[in-house]
Amino acid sequence: MYQMSNQITLTQARQEASTIFLAKVFNWMAVGLGLTGVVAWFTASSGLAMQLVASPAFMILILAELGLVFFLSARIDKIQAGTATGLFVGYAVLNGLTLSMIFLAYTQSSIAATFFITAGMFGSMAVYGLVTKRDLSAWGSFLFMGVIGIIIASVVNIFLKSSSLYWAISLIGVFVFVGLTAYDVQKIKTIGEQGIMEQGEGTVRKGAIMGALALYLDFINLFLMLLRFFGGSRD
Repeated sequence: MYQMSNQITLTQARQEASTIFLAKVFNWMAVGLGLTGVVAWFTASSGLAMQLVASPAFMILILAELGLVFFLSARIDKIQAGTATGLFVGYAVLNGLTLSMIFLAYTQSSIAATFFITAGMFGSMAVYGLVTKRDLSAWGSFLFMGVIGIIIASVVNIFLKSSSLYWAISLIGVFVFVGLTAYDVQKIKTIGEQGIMEQGEGTVRKGAIMGALALYLDFINLFLMLLRFFGGSRD
């Protein structure tokens, strides 16, 4: 009876630690999305977005974004927590600059509507990832291949300019990033249950930043895929 009580207490402690860690991850994700949204709106409304489109700086920004993601992912174990935080914030700002282009292509009302649709789908899959008893780890390699396929097909379609391929990529992208949301949330939950909260504030902060980055990317990419379906053109 005493042993069973200890097991229950240990399970509860792990669940509480996981909940606290998840809260940190979602808080940082919200910070990133908020920064991106504010920067994107300000860049578009100030007219800077039009200047970026016609400037080589736009491609430099995209390359800088990719560089930040790869650097943060590769060096997370070796950099300080403050550096990881700064890189995440910097990425969110840079992404806001590049995403300001959507305000030139779509109406603000359709962007807002798509955002709420994305939030609903993201939230539903996040809850599923939290509560399901099914192990979603097997989804990882399959979904990663899906992301690679989307990237390759998108590059190819730059030259083909096929509307059918465009819509196929968009539809597949929705399913891939919906799946990644559930997969990443369950993965983050597991990390919380495995005791990351006991490893020091720096490790916890870096873990939360990496989790927030994964969910941030899931949300942004899902939003962009859905915007192709629900976005109202300004033309």
